[in-house]
Amino acid sequence: MSILAAFMVPHPPMIVPAVGRGGEEQIRETTAAYEQVAEEIARLQPETIIITSPHSIMYADYFHISPGKGAEGSFSEFGAPQVSFDETYDEELVNAICDLADRNGFPAGTLGERNKRLDHGTMVPLWFVRQVYNRRQEAAGNDFRLVRIGLSGLPLTDHYRFGQLLRKAVHDTGRRAVLIASGDLSHKLQDYGPYGFAPEGPQYDERIMDVCGRAAFGELLEFEDDFCEKAAECGHRSFVIMAGAFDGQAVTAQKLAHQDVTGVGYGICTFYPGEADNSRRFLDQYMEKAQQAYLRRRGEEDPYVQLARRALESYVLRREVIKPDSATPVSTASASVATDQLGDAESAKAGALPEELLTTRAGAFVSVHEGGALRGCIGTIGPTRATLAEEIIGNAISAATQDPRFSPIRPEELPMLEISVDILGEPEDIDSEEELDVKRYGVIVTNGGRRGLLLPDLEGVDTVRQQVQIAKQKAGIQPHENVRLQRFEVIRHE
Repeated sequence: MSILAAFMVPHPPMIVPAVGRGGEEQIRETTAAYEQVAEEIARLQPETIIITSPHSIMYADYFHISPGKGAEGSFSEFGAPQVSFDETYDEELVNAICDLADRNGFPAGTLGERNKRLDHGTMVPLWFVRQVYNRRQEAAGNDFRLVRIGLSGLPLTDHYRFGQLLRKAVHDTGRRAVLIASGDLSHKLQDYGPYGFAPEGPQYDERIMDVCGRAAFGELLEFEDDFCEKAAECGHRSFVIMAGAFDGQAVTAQKLAHQDVTGVGYGICTFYPGEADNSRRFLDQYMEKAQQAYLRRRGEEDPYVQLARRALESYVLRREVIKPDSATPVSTASASVATDQLGDAESAKAGALPEELLTTRAGAFVSVHEGGALRGCIGTIGPTRATLAEEIIGNAISAATQDPRFSPIRPEELPMLEISVDILGEPEDIDSEEELDVKRYGVIVTNGGRRGLLLPDLEGVDTVRQQVQIAKQKAGIQPHENVRLQRFEVIRHE
């Protein structure tokens, strides 16, 4: 058996009458569509309902699946404790998902449970389903079980892979399952909304409803993290998991509703799988395009970035630390989407290292981005190694494997990475923030043994005050504490 259908739904607590107390009438169109979804799920008679929720437990580098026999929850947080749930989990399917993840080295499982209470991203769709399902099925002694899954901070490609894994687990266990992708759209659609307005808000809603209305799931992978963040959406990763569950299948999609009257976007679509369709293997297509972009990018990189990339890839693939040598050409292994690592069959020689990399010393930062989002950044304020080349090599490896904000970079991510190298000039003392310029100068703040640094010309850092406060935060220095200020210039290689 495979996943019978999937449903993209929002989760505003106010849509539940006991919470909304009449306020739910302003989103009546959404309510009517939700009721239709509940009717369709009841007709399908699933044994298991899988709900992906952005408000379940979420980790930066791991997909959390709720463990145990079940969980309870209520809308007490929203003033309606009488609306409660006592749900049973499908332990066999959960175990199958975990086993598949373990066998494939995929970061998903039941570790790290912190709160066994159901979240509202799960309870809102359950409330609608229960209204109909209980009446039709429970009276006959037939009820569904639940699998609750959180999202992660991992790339969209991993969310798609997780959807593929869910589908296989459902098939292997023979379950009749339905998938509910819970998630609101943009939270920045109206000035009067709780989060204000951003132009990316309505752009996101229009784009996501068009993509999902056509079941053009490959386009979901092309939404950049920066765009999604500015739109303040919460459901995109949930929708990508759903897309992965239908990889290689024809899908019939229907857009039921979209509203933005509260300043938050609520979209509802239904998806029913059809026959196998190899033209809809969207992750393979996306990775092929990434491969082509990678080869173009690699050919355009200057020797500093080529060195950083070669160091990073050699270590991620083989745990080898390359050695700078003027007789050794800078080269990068060819990316292969057919395997989980980059092959060695093809290399692009870029000539010997420039002399300054082997004869000078300086501090350097290596920054790694994936899909527009930071994936790792490690650097040194001043030189710590014999040559600048060694500084770059060491910091590239650290950015890939030791940045405490991120999990280590995996081989399959290598074709997706964008790398930049910043070479730091000598820091100079300054008397005040007036001598800073966020576009030209980086800043170093020092208080006793605490020191923080922020590079210049970073997206989202528009004022000197922001720059200094972020540098303080990185150093663990409180905003009101005095600091010694230094500025420096950088040469950026991309």
